[in-house]
Order: sequence, then structure tokens, then C-alpha cells
Amino acid sequence: MDKQGQLAEMLTKSNYKWPDPPDPDKFSVCVHCGLCLDACPTYQETGNEAQSPRGRVYLIKAVAEGRLDINESFVDPVFRCLDCRACETACPSGVQVGALIEEARGQIRQAEPLTGMKGMISNTFLKQIFPFPHRLRKLGKLTRFYQKSGLQKLARGTGIMKLLPQHLQEMEAAMPEVPVKTSREALPTVLPAVGVKRGTVGLILGCVMDVLYADINMATARVIARNGFDVVIPEAQGCCGALQVHAGERETAKEMARRNIDTFLEANVDYIIMNAAGCGAAVKEYPELLHSDPDYVHKAELFAARIRDISEFLVEVGYEVPKGRLDVKVTYHDACHLAHAQKIRSQPREILRSIPGVELIEMRESDRCCGSAGIYNLTHPEIAGPLLERKMADLPDGVSCVAMGNPGCMMQISVGVLRTGAEMEVVHTVSLLDQAYQAETDLAHQVKREESPKPELVRGREGA
Repeated sequence: MDKQGQLAEMLTKSNYKWPDPPDPDKFSVCVHCGLCLDACPTYQETGNEAQSPRGRVYLIKAVAEGRLDINESFVDPVFRCLDCRACETACPSGVQVGALIEEARGQIRQAEPLTGMKGMISNTFLKQIFPFPHRLRKLGKLTRFYQKSGLQKLARGTGIMKLLPQHLQEMEAAMPEVPVKTSREALPTVLPAVGVKRGTVGLILGCVMDVLYADINMATARVIARNGFDVVIPEAQGCCGALQVHAGERETAKEMARRNIDTFLEANVDYIIMNAAGCGAAVKEYPELLHSDPDYVHKAELFAARIRDISEFLVEVGYEVPKGRLDVKVTYHDACHLAHAQKIRSQPREILRSIPGVELIEMRESDRCCGSAGIYNLTHPEIAGPLLERKMADLPDGVSCVAMGNPGCMMQISVGVLRTGAEMEVVHTVSLLDQAYQAETDLAHQVKREESPKPELVRGREGA
């Protein structure tokens, strides 16, 4: 029987009953060699074969062949996966474990939709808030009101926060102060290039980055403009859909993907820039998400071909090496979806090393997951907590700053800093470059003031 015949026979037995199932061409290349085991955080924590990439691929194949139902023995390993892609880096056969996990989660959510409180929370955030930027901005305003009105101080002072699980208390304490304006509100529709124009880029603002880390989006826009590119920020753009893909809500994610594809292709930009690792991986994988949509699969390929992480973009097109000094010892954390999913490792380090005064000290096992993984630190704190402890133990002595390229990692490692009492600043890589450019500008202004001739004092006539 040829391959097509084998596939047809498999599909008749499959317990995947809905569109967009795990692709047999992906799981069939796994040879179960086990080289992924040492790379997998959940296997390291549990020692359970089912909680390893090899075990999960075996289970996904078993459901496809009708040997296993979609039940708890399948659901738990699939959703306990961090989707960190470290196994893909280790795999000699090129098994796309991340895509298989995400497709399997889509099947699970159709077979067993969330109900009760979990269903209500999932539906509210994944379907009613994140797909609508204006609703997310309103939630941000409410969070800022909580932080600045005295409610946060009251909640902490009365001990109400102690009713929450420990990991939620820590996340609330480590949450950055919500800025007065989101980056959507603070940035113009077009930020013109500084100096000679080299091209035009579109900037995806994201959701968490837009509301909680607006300063990073604004730093990103300034850095791009400083290097000769007009920055276009389309009003119609939305959240990338990464959280929905990870949660198995693939239809919602597809709607969000189509919106972004149409918006940025119509903008006719040379590049489309991301500064969040998880979101960048998600938008680069739009062709995978929309592979069964004949109207959008080609558009998704055109869109994805223009996507660049900000560090990838700067090194690719060339950037102005800053002259301003920062004088800081920095270590770098490889966000999983930057290092493993997008294969971007050297570019952020090159940027950091180019900043005068920055001493980059490498972190031990810098590409091991910190436990953030989207909302994994909320849903699986029993795994995320130990992973964070290992990450904090890996920070080298003597550094005062840890840089990275993902907001989820920034939030998670900020929790670690709070938990350990470390004197450590958590920053985005592009923010340090922006600070160096600003230091250079400030120095130039100071020199100009010092070199300017002093105006002569005009004195009145004596006795006047």
C-alpha cells in the first residue's frame, strides 16, 4: 500500500473528528530516539515518558490511528507541554512538535470544550477581550485605576491578596505599572525616518506589549526610525492570536490572523516588525495555521515572509552603532520562541555587545524555559515555579540587568526577582539600544551647549 493509501486508511480509523488535525507527515518522521528528553522541561521535572516530546508524539499518533481516545491520558500531556520548542532544537529528524501540539489542542477543545468557571474565563479573555484592542485598552485603564487609586494598596494592606494562590500574589506584586497611554495612543500612525529614508516597516503592537509595556513599543519605533525607516502603525491591526493557538482556540486565532494579514499587506510595507518572541513565532507560522484556507494560505506566506523580530531586522539591514555609554553588566535570557522557534540567538547578543559600556556575561543554560510560556505560569504553576527557580539560579553573579525579547518572560523573571530579592533590572534588548541612542543624543546636546559662545552681558551706565 502506498503512502496515500496508508493515510486514507489511517483517517478512517482516526479519533480526530474535526478539521485541522495533527499532520501525519509531521508525527511520522519521529524515530523515538530520545534525544529530546534532556531538552524537555516537563520531562526533566516529572521523569514521566508521557510528559516528554517523544511520548507526546506517540500519543498524538495513537489517537490518529484510532488506538487511543481523546481522554484525560491524552489531554493532560498535550496541555502540560510548555510548547517551548526546545525539543525541536534537539531533534535530528526535524519533528515539528510545536505544530503537532497546537493542532492536537485544537482537536481537544472541539472534543471537550471547557465548561463552568474555566470555560467562562477562557471565553471571556480569549474570545471577548484579546481579539478586540479597544476592550483590552479599557481593561488596561481599569488596571491602572486599581494601581493608582489606592485600591491596590488597600487590597494588600487588608490581606485580601493572601486569599489568592501564592503564584498569583507574586504576579500581582511584580506586574509593571500600567502607563497612562498605551502605545497605540502614544504613537502616531506614521513615525518618519530620521535622516535618509531607507524603507518602510510596519510595527505590530501586540496586546500585552501595547498595554503593559508601551515603553518598549515606543523604544522599538524610535530605534527603527533612527535607522532610516518610516514606521507605519495601522489602526486596524489586532492581537496576533498566539494565546488562542496555544489554548486550542484555532478558529478564533484564524480570524485574528486574517485581520492582521489584510491590514499589513494593504499597508504595503517592506518589513513587518515584532518585538515579542511568542507573537513573532505565531505570525511567522500563519501559513501553518491557515494551511487549509485556500483564500488566505498564499497571503499568509507573503505576510510571513516580511516578518522580522526587531533584533533580526536590525542586524539584517544594518544599524547605527550607538556612541552613548550605559556602563552596565548584562546577562541575556533566550526566550524560547526566539531561540528555538525562530532560531534567533546571535542577533540580540550582537546588539548588546555593540553598546559602549555594556559588559555581556553569558547565563548558564540561557535557552532553558523560564516557565512563562504564554499563560502556562497561571495554568500550571507546579511546573512553572520550579522552572523559574532554576532560571534564577542560572543568573550569573555580578550582573545588574537581565535582557530578553519577550514580555511574558519579562513578567515571569520579574516575579523571580521579587521572590529572591535580587537587585536586578529586567529589560527588553531594544530598550537598552534605545537608551544608548538617547545617551548619545544627550551627550551631543551637552557638548553643543558647552561649545556655544557665552552671550556678553550688557551693563547699564554707571549711575543710570
